[in-house]
Amino acid sequence: MQNVPKIKIGLVAVSRDCFPESLSVNRRKALVEAYTKKYGTDTLYECPICIVESEIHMVQALEDIKKAGCNALCVYLGNFGPEISETLLAKHFDGPKMFCAAEEETQNNLIQGRGDAYCGMLNASYNLALRNTKAWIPEYPVGGPEQCADMINEFIPIAKAAVALANLKIISFGPRPMNFLACNAPIKQLYNLGVEIEENSELDLFEAFNNHADDPRIPDKVKEMEAELGAGNKKPGILPKLAQYELTLLDWVEAHKGYREYVAIAGKCWPAFQTQFGFVPCYVNSRLTGMGIPVSCEVDIYGCLSEFIGTVVSDDIVTLLDINNSVPRDMYEESIKGKFDYNFTDTFMGFHCGNTCSKKLASCSMEYQLIMARALPEEVTQGTLEGDIAPGDITFYRLQSTADNKLRAYVAEGEVLPVATKSFGGIGVFAIPEMGRFYRHWLIEKNFPHHGAVAFGHFGKALYEVFKYIGVEIDEIGFNRAKGDRYPGENPFA
Repeated sequence: MQNVPKIKIGLVAVSRDCFPESLSVNRRKALVEAYTKKYGTDTLYECPICIVESEIHMVQALEDIKKAGCNALCVYLGNFGPEISETLLAKHFDGPKMFCAAEEETQNNLIQGRGDAYCGMLNASYNLALRNTKAWIPEYPVGGPEQCADMINEFIPIAKAAVALANLKIISFGPRPMNFLACNAPIKQLYNLGVEIEENSELDLFEAFNNHADDPRIPDKVKEMEAELGAGNKKPGILPKLAQYELTLLDWVEAHKGYREYVAIAGKCWPAFQTQFGFVPCYVNSRLTGMGIPVSCEVDIYGCLSEFIGTVVSDDIVTLLDINNSVPRDMYEESIKGKFDYNFTDTFMGFHCGNTCSKKLASCSMEYQLIMARALPEEVTQGTLEGDIAPGDITFYRLQSTADNKLRAYVAEGEVLPVATKSFGGIGVFAIPEMGRFYRHWLIEKNFPHHGAVAFGHFGKALYEVFKYIGVEIDEIGFNRAKGDRYPGENPFA
């Protein structure tokens, strides 16, 4: 299943009619050459019909890029630009859009060769606001061909996320477990983001699972699982049930995604799941997430949404973890202090029972779920994938709707340290600079739940821009502030 959109950006150059059109023509040509040389031809379409100077040109360009199959737009100010036509183009294009502008080339051509796009960008942004039209504007939106090519490339993950959310359905099963009020999910903001949600009962899922009891595809699915687990296949007897459950979810997705192109799942995993299904779903959740269909635990709908955004932005597998426990001081002293540039409070352990894909673990084995087995027979808690998370760069992040339907988010870059956890589940020793202050003055202060999504790599810049683009207010996007950069609620005398 292709669960991430492909982006095709329509590049439309604009020109103010009292400026030489040749400036926009030649600068567009140079931009396309620079982009193609560095990034290839798959994602950029050059609108050849005209340089947009009027409303009629705008309509022609709009029809052309739609016909070419573009699902994102870049308006390029080759000179000052026509503020009405260029912003009408953005208004009427149904998809994510960005604006960038050409810098002046040389001091030797500042009479007929001066384009004033630096000035035009101000008018463009003003007119976008007048039309209530949202567009992404890069950090510094004026540049030469190479710089503008880089800006367009930076826009791709933002555009992908916007397209994906507008075509996403989240499928959930069951209410959240008892004592998991933190996973509440006001759905109004989902609709505001363009996301559909289908909420189902656990009983619906159980019926579908039982209807797959004799599915002829089960043996082949078991072989897939055996090949993935290798020597870590410690509970082979449970694999047929897990295969039956995986097929149930995959068939449900195909039957229920409706008119939506992309799907993510928020699943129930306890307390009655084990006793009725006879296993825990962690390993299957990890496998679907590895296929690009994120599955969150404990019916965490905004956790599932966050995972999906990370999948789209990173083009890679993600996971959802508890911001779980402090690193023991003796472990810090023995394995971290003096070896890595982190204070004790910069570290913590990220954990979940076993939902992290095997591709993101240093090694893995199929086990029973220790926490659940403290209160239930061990045989009904099998199906969790255990192992230390592979060391490397990570981004910890989350998008959340508060109880009063306000969108909040956070993004923090760090790493998983190559330190043995000496624990159970899918778990790693995480380090994020100034995590202690971030934990207290953003995660706690802003009432975030204990679940955080993890992308494997540093994607903070893209995720921050995605959150801005989809409508999270700037002062509601948190990040781990550097030492000396005080949070609003941080005691200045502490």
